[in-house]
Amino acid sequence: MENKASFKGLIPFLVFILLYLGTGIFLNIQGVELAFYQLPGPVAAFAGIVVAFIIFRGTITEKFNTFLEGCGHPDIITMCIIYLLAGAFAIVSKAMGGVDSTVNLGITYIPPHYIAVGLFIIGAFISTATGTSVGAIVALGPIAVGLGEKSGVPMPLILAAVMGGAMFGDNLSVISDTTIAATKTQGVEMKDKFRINSYIALPAAILTIILLFIFARPDVVPEAVSHEYNLLKVLPYVFVLVMALVGVNVFVVLTSGILLSGIIGFIYGDFTLLSYGKEIYNGFTNMTEIFVLSLLTGGMAQMVTREGGIDWVINTVQKFIVGKKSAKLGIGLLVSLADIAVANNTVAIIITGGISKKISENNKVDLRESAAFLDIFSCVFQGMIPYGAQMLILLGFAGDKVSPTQLIPLLWYQLLLAVFTIIYIAFPQISDKTLNFIDKNKK
Repeated sequence: MENKASFKGLIPFLVFILLYLGTGIFLNIQGVELAFYQLPGPVAAFAGIVVAFIIFRGTITEKFNTFLEGCGHPDIITMCIIYLLAGAFAIVSKAMGGVDSTVNLGITYIPPHYIAVGLFIIGAFISTATGTSVGAIVALGPIAVGLGEKSGVPMPLILAAVMGGAMFGDNLSVISDTTIAATKTQGVEMKDKFRINSYIALPAAILTIILLFIFARPDVVPEAVSHEYNLLKVLPYVFVLVMALVGVNVFVVLTSGILLSGIIGFIYGDFTLLSYGKEIYNGFTNMTEIFVLSLLTGGMAQMVTREGGIDWVINTVQKFIVGKKSAKLGIGLLVSLADIAVANNTVAIIITGGISKKISENNKVDLRESAAFLDIFSCVFQGMIPYGAQMLILLGFAGDKVSPTQLIPLLWYQLLLAVFTIIYIAFPQISDKTLNFIDKNKK
């Protein structure tokens, strides 16, 4: 039986967040590289779980059963399996040369005098196809720095274009951690979240491209260079994206993508049967941290809910909510603060997903929209905070030439994404028309 709303029930979550955040701040002060990523999230979550077992009422057996109930919730298990398949697809496709071919294809055909625009578009495609902003930054970062030095375009503007493109895909990709977490915590389909999300993100991306056209023209046009690429190796990314948007079951989509990438790898001699199996497993292990974190936070969330912690947050937030608009903004604020605290947009969504769903249900917010808002706001801040992995890795490629304070004002895509989302929220007729259009076009 669940208890009444209680701040005490929230303490394990606070221990988790404060331990994660506090360790990052302390190590950052000490000058440790990637300070906010030194303490694995599952360890911080485990500390919160231990606290829950100590302070919550009931026998050990009762509390353990509650914990297991949360770990084994169908939404949590589904999310974890999708993580594994998405990781396997990303690693297998990269191992057979998919990422290199995609980058080289873009660099070859984007006109050199539109290099900043090209980097934004290529970054957007890579991150959308692979589901990872960090992967897009790692692939494009060194190339962007070299082109920036040759072209005369201010380096902060070049890096901002890469960051914007990377976060575009992180937010929209149907196989990204954030999309998986947002849709599963809200109980909605990926294609519906994608459609709502794209109506907000595409105008921001188009306006960003226009601004880059105007303000990022190079003083010296870099020499056009043809890079080696293979269209067949780009095919798995296109296949997965199209199949997911058509509405094919996500497990079928990702499994088919893994098989297609494997077949292409066999054709070109990139794999043996044994190495193919190892790459699939490497993809699984790459998702170990987020997999374990999802299980642990699922169990902790069930304990916190049973003790009244989630109801306490909802009751507190509800005092400031007077309708749908403020409910939507409240969801955005919650996940934004969580991301600023933990510097990981997927973790932020997992932490706030359950609370956001209840706020949405209480205020008649469409859950497809709440999934989109969770993903959008977390990605906006993840692509801007100076201590996030994306920012740290990108600035690392530029050495000491660019500081976060130089880069942040030029992150036009993230800023415009936030503006267009607030406009979407502020004018209910936009929301109504969008949802009606999606419902009418459902097959």
